Amino acid sequence: MTTPIKFGTDGWRAVIAEDYTFANVRIVTQAVADYLHDAGLAGRGLVVGYDTRFGSERFAAATAEVLAANDIHVYLTEKATPTPVVCWSILARSAGGASIITASHNPPSDNGYKYKPEYAGSASPEVVAKIEERLERTPVKRMALREAEKQGLVERIDPVPEYVAQIKQMVDLEAIKRTGWTIINDAMYGAGAGYLPMLLDGGATKVVPLNDTRNPLFPGMRSPEPIDDNLTKLKKVVRDSGAFAGLAFDGDADRVGLVDEKGRFVDQLRVFGLLAYYLLEVKGWRGPIVKSLSTTSMVNRLGELYNVPVYETPVGFKHIGPKMIEVNGIIGGEESGGFAIARHLPERDGILAALLLLDLCLKRSKTPSEVLDELFDKVGPHFYDRLDITYPADQRDTILKRVDTARPDTLAGETVQRITTQGGYKYYLENGSWLLIRFSGTEPLLRIYTETRSQEMVEKLLAEGRVIAGV
Repeated sequence: MTTPIKFGTDGWRAVIAEDYTFANVRIVTQAVADYLHDAGLAGRGLVVGYDTRFGSERFAAATAEVLAANDIHVYLTEKATPTPVVCWSILARSAGGASIITASHNPPSDNGYKYKPEYAGSASPEVVAKIEERLERTPVKRMALREAEKQGLVERIDPVPEYVAQIKQMVDLEAIKRTGWTIINDAMYGAGAGYLPMLLDGGATKVVPLNDTRNPLFPGMRSPEPIDDNLTKLKKVVRDSGAFAGLAFDGDADRVGLVDEKGRFVDQLRVFGLLAYYLLEVKGWRGPIVKSLSTTSMVNRLGELYNVPVYETPVGFKHIGPKMIEVNGIIGGEESGGFAIARHLPERDGILAALLLLDLCLKRSKTPSEVLDELFDKVGPHFYDRLDITYPADQRDTILKRVDTARPDTLAGETVQRITTQGGYKYYLENGSWLLIRFSGTEPLLRIYTETRSQEMVEKLLAEGRVIAGV
């Protein structure tokens, strides 16, 4: 028996050939087509993109065939393309949205399907609900890809030039090219391969690529997620080569990972703090900051210092992106390393985030570790870690009940000031510290997160989280 199709924090993901099949991809696409017609967006066409995972181009072709049969013009990318590049193509073409075949950072066994609405961000919970309620409502229509192309219903596109033009509006690439830095870029075998070398080519700066070929097995890593455990090679190359920095992208390049000049991983919460600091201090922007409940309290402190509001949402850009649009936020971020920047997209862009981190170092005339010290001078030191725990599927309800009934007064000797249960169980402690327990929306994992003021407290709070969950 197959698992029902259900969208998580960002789209639908499943194991290839088990639940992620051509038949199910067509079912999802038919629901998207029905939604587009009902919403009056079908006449604007739909961009279809895909990543470097196993079979992604074929699943994208199947998607295009269903859309064409529903009389929806398809802009099909001619090769594997990063999610943010596909999203920018929505705006460049005034399309009705995009369907993207990608499982982002999931393990190699998986593939996925992201739907991005006409505003080029993650689909809001309301849009997701409208698509899900249309699943299997009408029979799937199909038109052979060759016939669809012959009729002009499917158009092959190269969205890169328009994206590059936009990036040049956001970042002074020429200034970065003049620095003479050596940057190591780990594409994690994903769709972001080649973008930093292309954007920074032609000057004194040198970009050295790692893992820039297609390999759907993602060797040497559990999954193409730019977190510490997956970046052993990048850290070693930066350290051994004396490079200025290492920058990594996840499988569809909407997330970024940073390694400093000493070969040390800079966690995603600190990267969010650096990017928010860059916009507020270096660029002089003012406006709200939007964050998921699983990310850093450093931005709350920056909000106080620069007199800008901070909004907290449940995990997932389906909450963060719409909130950014609602409040006109200058940056939105999540714990997994995805960051959206105003005047660009209400969606994560790992490529742009990487360039902004380099520009921060350039504008402050400092190395990555030195700009992090500058941030800590403003907000105080912050330490973070996360546990990903697998659990028997039949224990989910038991674990959830155990966490739901827990109401500790103290954790690791610190007073629990308040508890929220929207999107997870978050315990707010003194001095900006916090502990969060939640189930992953994209993988069968229980996640326990914490951020606090000392490395010693990180281990203590994570242990307290395990006790609460009974795992």
